[in-house]
Amino acid sequence: MRRQAGAKELLDGPLDPRTLAANLRDLARINRWLGGAGLSWRAIRPLLRERSPGQHLRVLDIGTGAADIPRALRRQTVDRDPTLEIVATDVRPETVSLALRTARRAPTFDVRLAPADRIDERDGSFDVVHASLVLHHLEPPEAIELLREMARVAARAVIVNDLDRAWRWWAGAWLLTRVATANRYTRHDAPLSVRRAYRPQEVLELADAAGLRLAAAYSALPGYRYACVFVPLPRG
Repeated sequence: MRRQAGAKELLDGPLDPRTLAANLRDLARINRWLGGAGLSWRAIRPLLRERSPGQHLRVLDIGTGAADIPRALRRQTVDRDPTLEIVATDVRPETVSLALRTARRAPTFDVRLAPADRIDERDGSFDVVHASLVLHHLEPPEAIELLREMARVAARAVIVNDLDRAWRWWAGAWLLTRVATANRYTRHDAPLSVRRAYRPQEVLELADAAGLRLAAAYSALPGYRYACVFVPLPRG
């Protein structure tokens, strides 16, 4: 399947608040049912294990949507390991408003409105910078620039959790959204997201151009989605 470059999802344009809220609830269910949130946890868990005793792991989640993945990560650690700190950001005020509702329910975490043109954080100010279902919205030059910004802010690792592009996953997204929801954003955007997505090898090439190398990779079951953990390439 050739990548559908230049296409726009409904989430990329003007947003109706009620339709957006229902769409983000759909995405949260999909992340929970089909392993999207679990992929992020599998990618972050080894980094938690590598810390010194009592050392906090600070995670910046960009393009957080309704912040269901930060909430899932905090719920994994709140009782056993309270040293996971998460800041969730998004560039759309209406989305941040919904994320704030999620973040107010225990276990809590921070939510911020971010500028659209950069990651407004200091170099190396977070251990991990994480993005779920963000990269496929961007064309290659924009994706490389985002990965560079993520690498600049991340002291330890960059995690990309996104969709794989294949006809079987497109068919699955189309069928699932016809059965499980009537939301027009979800029905339109989910199959299109698969067509806009990058194959794993393509993400490795984008990351290499951004000065990152692959440290670990994880796949959902079924394999419609992957999570890649990147670290900076040696400077030379």
